[in-house]
Amino acid sequence: MEPMSVHQLVPDADHLRTRFSQAMSDMYKKEVPLYADLLSIVAEVDDKVSREKLPSRHRIERHGAIRLGTAQELRTIARLFALFNMHPVGYYDLSVVGFPLHATAFRPLTSSALANNPFRVFTSLLRLDLLPQSTRILAEKTLSRRNIFSDRLLELLKKAEFHGLLVDDQDELLTEAMKVFRWHSTATVSHETYTEMNAVHPMIADIVSFPSAHINHLTPRTLDIDMVQEIMIRRDMPAKERIEGPPRRNCGVLLRQTSFKALEEQVWFIDSGGNARDDYHTARFGEVEQRGAAVTDKGRELYDSLLAKTNALAKQKKANEEEYQHILRVVFTEYPDTWLELHTQGLVFFEYRLTGKRPSTTEYKDTQKLSDLLEEGIVEYEPIVYEDFLPISAAGIFTSNLRGFSNKEIQNSQGNRLLLEESLGAKIQEPISLYEKMQEESLEECRKGLGLALILVE
Repeated sequence: MEPMSVHQLVPDADHLRTRFSQAMSDMYKKEVPLYADLLSIVAEVDDKVSREKLPSRHRIERHGAIRLGTAQELRTIARLFALFNMHPVGYYDLSVVGFPLHATAFRPLTSSALANNPFRVFTSLLRLDLLPQSTRILAEKTLSRRNIFSDRLLELLKKAEFHGLLVDDQDELLTEAMKVFRWHSTATVSHETYTEMNAVHPMIADIVSFPSAHINHLTPRTLDIDMVQEIMIRRDMPAKERIEGPPRRNCGVLLRQTSFKALEEQVWFIDSGGNARDDYHTARFGEVEQRGAAVTDKGRELYDSLLAKTNALAKQKKANEEEYQHILRVVFTEYPDTWLELHTQGLVFFEYRLTGKRPSTTEYKDTQKLSDLLEEGIVEYEPIVYEDFLPISAAGIFTSNLRGFSNKEIQNSQGNRLLLEESLGAKIQEPISLYEKMQEESLEECRKGLGLALILVE
């Protein structure tokens, strides 16, 4: 008789996602030693600035980024991520900075899953429709010959989808999955082909020329990105000049990101005669982020308008980096910077919870106003973390790591969400809808806990 564990299904996709993210981090430490140095800096900074115990998710929190070449690759990666309870959220058009890419982020969807481990993978897909015909044909031909997924991984995916993932299959699944994201220093194309694609856009060469969807960065979260940036510079790490996103605030919103610049890595090319030659490829870098609150549509409109105003003033004044940062801080004083103001003006999403305090009056109606419950201290709130990305900030980091390379013709094109969804074979969820749902569900929990028929939100 076989032991029971052979037939036991994996009960917890959240636990498996944590194992997946840790395996990814362990692999990337070996491949990019500067990433390990960055983790050390982040831990040092967070220990300095944290005044209370951090949520369990914080120390393990990461986001990764990969680039894929075909719709088939995207659909298969979606199947893999689904086993880890990670689903496509948000459409990101990277043509705005001249990149022939669009993207979505695979991540958990619910408050409980995010609290366990919010691992995200920003997943870009090459837009063949934006490439010159000769480059498109070359890319299609090259990509048609590769398979970034092992036969055993595909077997395990099929088995998991039809019968559920067995506990005894976990280790093998993770081992096979890591092969998808591993770096390879030998290209699958000739140096001539690589050079041709690189001249059109380095992203094309990076996606098409290698046998895997290598991670191009893995990003920890910090409590103080400004301090991390200062230490990176002090320790002679090749830090990016600008922290992308909003300025430093008392009440952080959205996302702030910085990075150390991409490594020049030696790559070998084998020609048709079996002769080898080397060159250097620039793709992988180290990023760090500080996450703020998720903003409502109203909050996002205000953010976008202030960022546009900042950029217009900086352009008008031909501002250098120091002047740009000053303009950014001054302009963003228009964005409220207390949680009370942000809540009152409906600029940020919040989760509500009961404090344990009971109403002071004996006349407790079936319907209560949220404002009254908050004023009496019966209900309290905290901001919902922004779990997604900012295309302009991501593009700013990507561009800095390509030495400013951008293709103006691509930049004049438009995003195509329908095309990405067709490639994916599924609808992409809207971040705003997910935050709204989290806020509504927390309010519903308060209603049930208080035994009310309704909580009125004015």
